[in-house]
Amino acid sequence: MARVDIIMPQMGESIAEGTLSRWLKKVGDEVKRDEPIFEISTDKVDAEIPAPAAGVLAEILVKEGETVAVQTVVARVETEKGAAVSAQASSSAPPPPPQREATPASSPKRQQPPAPVIAASPSGNGNSFEDRVRTKSSPLVRKIAAEHGLNISSMQGTGIAGRVTKRDIVGFIDSGVSTPAAPGVRAGGWSGGHALPMPEPWAGDVVEPMSKMRALISEHMVASRHTSAHVTSFIEIDFTRIARIRAKKRAEFEAATGQKLTYMPFIIKAVTQGLREFPVMNSSVAGTNVIYRKQINIGIAVALDWGLIVPVVKHADDLSLSGITRALNDLAARARAKKLSPEEVQEGTFTITNPGVFGSLMGTPIINQPQVAILGVGAIEKRPKVLPGADGEDTIAIRTCAYFSISFDHRVIDGAVADQFLAFVKKTIETFPETGL
Repeated sequence: MARVDIIMPQMGESIAEGTLSRWLKKVGDEVKRDEPIFEISTDKVDAEIPAPAAGVLAEILVKEGETVAVQTVVARVETEKGAAVSAQASSSAPPPPPQREATPASSPKRQQPPAPVIAASPSGNGNSFEDRVRTKSSPLVRKIAAEHGLNISSMQGTGIAGRVTKRDIVGFIDSGVSTPAAPGVRAGGWSGGHALPMPEPWAGDVVEPMSKMRALISEHMVASRHTSAHVTSFIEIDFTRIARIRAKKRAEFEAATGQKLTYMPFIIKAVTQGLREFPVMNSSVAGTNVIYRKQINIGIAVALDWGLIVPVVKHADDLSLSGITRALNDLAARARAKKLSPEEVQEGTFTITNPGVFGSLMGTPIINQPQVAILGVGAIEKRPKVLPGADGEDTIAIRTCAYFSISFDHRVIDGAVADQFLAFVKKTIETFPETGL
C-alpha cells in the first residue's frame, strides 16, 4: 500500500492560489480514479477536482473554506503501490510550461525565490511571477495589510516566491518598520485613491458575505482596471445575411452535427480571422515588452447562477463552424456542471462576452488579464434601417443588427487599430459565404 498526494491545481496562468470550498468525500471513503473528490473556487472557475488514483481517502490536510497556494498537498489517497507510482507522478509534479516562440527580449527570466525574510524592497513593474504571487496573498493577509495601510507588493515573505503569509505580515507590523502604503488601499479594499467611508447597514437591511468566487472576481476586475488603460469603441453590424444562412441551413446542420446553430460560432469565426490580421489584439503586456501570441485561444464568458466563468476554445482559428459549435456547447454545459478541468480555463488570448442574450444593447466590458482586449456582443434584433434603393432613392428596410463593443488596452493598442479590427469583423460577418458552414 502507498499514499498518493492530491494537490491544489493551478486553474489559470495568473492564479497563485485556490480556495477549497467543499469536500465531496470524507476520510475513509473509497474513491475511484477521476471521481470528483473536492470543489475549489478561484476568480476564474468553480470546479470539481477528480482523484488522481483509486483507493481510500486517508488524510484531509486542508479544511473547507481554506485558501492555499497552488501545488499545496490538500489530501492523500491510500492506494496500491503500482497505481500510486503513476498517479503521484501525474498529480504532484507541476505541469510543464507551454511551449511558445519568443525572442530573448520578450522572455522574462525566472528569478530564484527570495530569501525567507520579511523586508521592504523596491517595487518592480509588477509583471514577474514573483510580483504576481506576492500580491496574490491570502484574503486574510490582504485584509490585515489594508487595515494597516501596508503595500504587500513592496515586501518579501517566507511563502512561495516571496508570498507574504499571515505570520510574515503580523511579524512585520510588530517590528514597527514602515513600508509605503499601496495606492488607494484602505480597510475594506480599493478606494480608487480616495478614502471613502465604508457603508453601514441600515435597519431592515440584509448583510451577506460575498461568495469566494464573487470576492475573487471583484478583486480581479479592480486589478484589471488598475493595470490596463481601458478604452471602448462601438460598431453596428448587420446580421441579416447570417440570419438567412442560419434559416436556410439550420435543419441540415443540426441533423448532421446534433448541435444547434447559433450566432456565436459565426462571430468567433470572424474574430479569429480578425486576430490574424491584427495580431496586437491577440497579445499580452510584459513590462515594456509585448508578447504576440501565436495561438488563438478564445475565452467565452459563461454566466452562472453563482458567478461568471470563462472557458477557453483552444486553437479556435483551426476549427470549422461545426467544430466551434461543438466546443462551445460542451464547455458551457460542463462549466454549469462544475466539470471543467484546469487547462480548460487557462491560456486564453482573447475574450468574448455576450450580454446581448439578456437583452443588453451594448456595454463596456473589463479586459480579462493578461489579455489586451475583450469583445462585447449586444442583443441581435430586428431594426428599421435606411438603405439605398435600386433607383437611387433611400428606403427603409427591416434588418437584423447588433452593436459590438471592443474594450482594449491603450498601452499597446491605438484606437485606429481597434477600430480597424472591429471594421474587419463587421465586414467578415456581413459578407459571410454560405459555403462557410
